[in-house]
Amino acid sequence: MAAEPAHRLEQVLLAEPRGFCAGVDRAIEIVERALRKFGAPIYVRHEIVHNTYVVNDLKTRGAIFIEDLAEVPAGATLVFSAHGVSRAVRDEAERRGFRVFDATCPLVTKVHVEVAKLAKEGFEFVMIGHKGHPEVEGTMGQLGDGIYLVESVADVDRVQPRGDRLAVVTQTTLSVDDAAEILAAVKRRFPQVREPKKQDICYATQNRQDAVKALAPQVDVVIVVGSPTSSNSNRLREVAERLGTPAYMVDAAADLQPAWFEGRRRVGLTAGASAPDILVQQVIARLRELGVASVQRLPGVREEVHFPLPLGLGDRSMAELEPAPPPAG
Repeated sequence: MAAEPAHRLEQVLLAEPRGFCAGVDRAIEIVERALRKFGAPIYVRHEIVHNTYVVNDLKTRGAIFIEDLAEVPAGATLVFSAHGVSRAVRDEAERRGFRVFDATCPLVTKVHVEVAKLAKEGFEFVMIGHKGHPEVEGTMGQLGDGIYLVESVADVDRVQPRGDRLAVVTQTTLSVDDAAEILAAVKRRFPQVREPKKQDICYATQNRQDAVKALAPQVDVVIVVGSPTSSNSNRLREVAERLGTPAYMVDAAADLQPAWFEGRRRVGLTAGASAPDILVQQVIARLRELGVASVQRLPGVREEVHFPLPLGLGDRSMAELEPAPPPAG
């Protein structure tokens, strides 16, 4: 009796939405416009977004990525990354007289503004996030003290606030489920804690996670296009795995392993908010080489968010929103 034929790779289902969000689009465009307007080099504090392809592409055009402002020469143009920076970094850049363009995602800026406002009202903070992530360092760095990082439910028991006025803020790129679990633990320990007016997890992170939740049950394996340093990409992989679907993250098509697809017919494909579509297309091309015959786009939320550019980079809409600079002298 002949053996049953093994399952073969047949179809890719594309999550929608996936890839670039408005904050990433804006951050990259800020660096590109600064390069065109002022010429190379343009200095960028930290990777503008967490994607290897994007960073390497901007390096070839004259962007120099640094961590320490001591590496930036006097009179240079400096861009803050999409993740935001601490007050100390902002103050140092101003003190040293750099021409600064702030590419912080406006949704991260919203968290910074909320922290500053509530701190003046006497609040301390619990921040739900990942230690060492630049967004977390930037948000916690809005204050000298009185902000406590929790990465897990267990961390909540170690928080020792000085007073009883406590508010919660959240890293925008976390898993919705992780944040909810930790927030519930914070509320159990501190019943009077002030929650954010709107959940700090950004619309793009939420939409991409919801799309993976719809995608994962329909496929045999999920591929997430994203760099290892990308928090939101890592969370997409975890969301798929929580639903019982094997999931792998790749920086580029060359990272795909044929063994992942043995005995599997349907591949789900998504991309983190900092991953450009060219990488998705290259992954699809490689999957076609491995036997995929059709690519189907799943229905999903259509994002039409646009964030204006900073004053001085050719976007009049921002000029109308920002106050005029004070007169010289």
